[in-house]
Amino acid sequence: MKVGCALALATALFAGVAQAQPGSSGTSTSSAFCDRTQPLTAGQQDRSLQFAAAVRDELNAQGDSAALISRSGLDLSRFNIRYSHAAVTWRDAGGGWSARQLYYACDEERPRIYDQGIPGFVTGIDDTSLAYVSIVKLPADEASSLQRASLDTPVALHLLAASYSANSYPFSTRYQNCNQWVMEMLAVAWGDLADGDGLRGRAQHWLQEANYAPEPVEVGSHALMFASIFVPLLHLDDHPEDDRLAMKLKVSLPSTVEAFVRERVPGSERIEVCHDERQIVVHRGWTPIADGCKPGEGDRVISFD
Repeated sequence: MKVGCALALATALFAGVAQAQPGSSGTSTSSAFCDRTQPLTAGQQDRSLQFAAAVRDELNAQGDSAALISRSGLDLSRFNIRYSHAAVTWRDAGGGWSARQLYYACDEERPRIYDQGIPGFVTGIDDTSLAYVSIVKLPADEASSLQRASLDTPVALHLLAASYSANSYPFSTRYQNCNQWVMEMLAVAWGDLADGDGLRGRAQHWLQEANYAPEPVEVGSHALMFASIFVPLLHLDDHPEDDRLAMKLKVSLPSTVEAFVRERVPGSERIEVCHDERQIVVHRGWTPIADGCKPGEGDRVISFD
């Protein structure tokens, strides 16, 4: 069984404190990150498939190379976070789109690289009534170099840390989360970094030189910071002491990935695709779509069949 950043981050931040309270059941905390799969009703499955088709249509319109894709997870609005799981998506020779991403393998208790079709990627969104996907289309040169690097399996694996942390610090090789793996892949692709020893460290150095500086997540609670003692996928020992004391943790998120790409690659374009229980909305531009997947002027609306 596997778990993505969306679930790991949300569970770590919200469930961790409850699990740490006296009188808790004592059940292994790892199970809280993994045993979350809920069977979909026929209506939910139908909406999910129509949503996946709309996402695929937007990807098809961009051409034959790679793009960045992110999805929403559990509700992280408390931390002003809409997206929590990023991946690299590419179009294969058969015309289908897949997403290469880092997942936490629960049974093995370690991170792994996992390829998944777009319907599966979309179905991984926990909220079946309100879901968001963000796509960042890249100019041809940047897209091609990202595709080559991300599909180079030895490189992809050499960028994979041995230990996972949902809130990993971007400039330490001790841990890694899914979005940090994407950032380091961008560094390899766009920094033309050679494979070999110390690849993660060299990728992080390139990111620092390229002014990658994630906005800190304001934790806002000593209890949530304390939860790292009890939650297996949440760590603080890689973060600078000043950040820990200020309860402001720098973490790679889809929003920080996109902000970096927007700044570094002026020709990149962003598309949001979301749905509620009635319709799908396609929104273009770097300004976020309104909360609740409410269409604005110029947005395309697709009613569910």
